[in-house]
Amino acid sequence: MLFHDAIQTIEQKLNHYDWEYLFINDGSTDTTLAILKELATNHPETVSYLSFSRNFGKEAAMAAGLQHAIGDYVAVMDVDLQDPPELLIEMTKLLETTNYDCIGARRVDRKDEPPIRSFFARRFYSLINKISDTEFVDGVRDFRLMTRQMVNAILSLEEYNRFSKGIFSWVGFDTYYIEFENKERSAGETSWSFWRLFKYSIEGILSFSTMPLLIASFLGIVTFLSAITFLIIIIIRALIFGDPVAGWPSLVSIILFLGGIQLFCMGVIGQYIGKMFLETKKRPLFIIKEANLIRQTKLDKKKK
Repeated sequence: MLFHDAIQTIEQKLNHYDWEYLFINDGSTDTTLAILKELATNHPETVSYLSFSRNFGKEAAMAAGLQHAIGDYVAVMDVDLQDPPELLIEMTKLLETTNYDCIGARRVDRKDEPPIRSFFARRFYSLINKISDTEFVDGVRDFRLMTRQMVNAILSLEEYNRFSKGIFSWVGFDTYYIEFENKERSAGETSWSFWRLFKYSIEGILSFSTMPLLIASFLGIVTFLSAITFLIIIIIRALIFGDPVAGWPSLVSIILFLGGIQLFCMGVIGQYIGKMFLETKKRPLFIIKEANLIRQTKLDKKKK
């Protein structure tokens, strides 16, 4: 595996640490699981894996990794090498020599990314920072190295609807971001279409802001006042000029306008109610179909 080969070079430079690699197979349908099994067989002292029963999404995969990681320092990384492994050296040094609890990675550019995606990504960060009390830094990736204390704080948030970029920021702790230039993935293609990214951004807004509810309430008030104003105008016009039959186009337009506002507001409220519904079900974030954990392997050896 390209990632494991690249990360082992970094491990040799940080050989004063005991390393553990925990790979999450998020219900892939290719040969990922077979490769992970082979890797775990060849490196039984350092490589573990978890394989989900189906695809549960990126947030569930990260939550599973954090739950099962046992190190004092925990790094979250993608294996497509878009997260430069060499940054781990600087990250580790900063955690050792400073009072930071987390060292994250931030892209300084969006090279090789479609322009329309870059445009909407920047608009998303601009919008969510205006309507949320939680800070969101543009260009920050999930790639970061955290202390055990910060990881435990993240794990204490047991919410079902998760948006990790917000969670990492919401728990607090001192964080420093290392800037790097965007890199192409070493293999494969991204599964994040524009539509999936759009839905993910809506998830972030709903998870860390109640501003949409305030906007819905504001629109309701404005619409109500506008309706009262138009009603007064219609009454005055009828008293002065009579009540002509003409005018149904404007009436239809007003009805459609009011109906549209109502549906929009109901949709916003429905989104929040839907999130509450999912939370109250208490369903697990993920289901593990197969696993090979280092500590379990060691326990089995001791029993023998």
